Amino acid sequence: MRIQESGEMYLETILVLTKKLSAVRSIDICEEMGYSKPSVSRAVGLLKNGGFITVDELGHIALTEEGRTVAEKIYNRHRILTTLLVKLGVSPEVAAEDACKMEHAISDETYAAMKAFIEK
Repeated sequence: MRIQESGEMYLETILVLTKKLSAVRSIDICEEMGYSKPSVSRAVGLLKNGGFITVDELGHIALTEEGRTVAEKIYNRHRILTTLLVKLGVSPEVAAEDACKMEHAISDETYAAMKAFIEK
């Protein structure tokens, strides 16, 4: 199943929050992303129905294997693109912001080339 850019952003946010918190809840996503509760609730429902996350009876959100794969792909793209932009002289703040926009749009081929360039 192909996931939309907004879904990728939610999965990436859940991954990042998982590294910081013992349990991720919708309110944590609201606070991290600056979105309203209804927006996050809708997205959580779509991601759950798509098999990308699970939500337990306490409202704790966890990535499924497929959700983790997508989240890590986007997170890694973000890190590599931010690093590349900083090496090009872009400030870390702007680099992170621009990487967030670029990470969803570039092809796997372009990403692989950028990653190889950074790792040289």
